[in-house]
This record gives sequence, structure tokens and C-alpha cells, in this order.
Amino acid sequence: MVHADSSNFKADISKEEAYKQVLEQAEALFEGQRNWEISNLANAASLLWHAYKSLPSPSKDVNWAGFYVLDPIVSNQLILGPFQGKVACQTIKFGKGVCGTAAERKETVLVEDVEEFPGHIACDGDSKSEIVVPILVGGKTVAIIDVDCAVVKGFDAVDREALERLAGLIGGACDW
Repeated sequence: MVHADSSNFKADISKEEAYKQVLEQAEALFEGQRNWEISNLANAASLLWHAYKSLPSPSKDVNWAGFYVLDPIVSNQLILGPFQGKVACQTIKFGKGVCGTAAERKETVLVEDVEEFPGHIACDGDSKSEIVVPILVGGKTVAIIDVDCAVVKGFDAVDREALERLAGLIGGACDW
């Protein structure tokens, strides 16, 4: 059985090792639990948050990690899901900002400097870089992983690959 210690990361852990632990612990947490909205996404947000905070800069400078999910009432709109960080925008239309762009394109969007992204939605003015990974089921965007960092160039290919793996895991582990 997975324990709260799943959120503990060694002080000298590498980013690759931290993501490996996130993926392993998420898989264990999701076993037998198909509820995305409360259980799985909340635990995944917590795992990501604690992993980032265990790493050196720029990862430790992550200031928001969480999810937006497809609005069941308004088509082509995301609504705020479980997250760690400051309060956030409650709805985002497909095609708007980094989150809406990733949802509409159905592909990861990594922004090194949010000031350079046309139409960036600044929920938290401290955010300087962002990565958004769509969670796809049957070719349809059902949610997105959104992670913001308080420094420019806060994310790289390691983040992209690991978050894309997490998105695939979540997409298959939940009843959407």
C-alpha cells in the first residue's frame, strides 16, 4: 500500500530519478482507483509538487503544478482541477493561453519565457516559464498537466518526456 512517504524525495536526487519516483508512485496510487477528479489528479499534483521542491533550481522554483480538465458543460473549455500553488484561473477556452493552446493542438507546449508567448494568461504574475502537456484519450483532450516556474527557462526535454509519460499514465488509469 502506498503511504504518505511516497511524497518524500532524497535531498540529492536527480531530476530523472525524481520523475522516475513520481511515475512509480503515481502508478501505485492509481492501482484500483479510476476516479480522476479527486483521487488520482490530487495525488499526482502532490507528487509533482514535492518532487520539484526536492530539486535544485530551476525545478525548486516551480510555483504551480496541477491540472485543468475538460468542462463537462461547456465544450472546448477547461476547468480548474486539483493543483498545488496559488489560486488559479477557473476556466480556460481551447486556443487561449498556453493551456488552451496545448489542449487545442493536442501537443505539449513548452514556453521558456511566458512574456514571449502571445496571449499568455497570467494567473500568477510570478510565473516566468511554463510547460503544458495534454492528456489524450481516444485522440481527445480530456485534461492537461500545467506546471509553472518562477524563472525563465525552467523546463527542458527531461521535463517534457517525463510529463508526457505521466499524461499517458493518467489517461489510461482514469475513467474519463
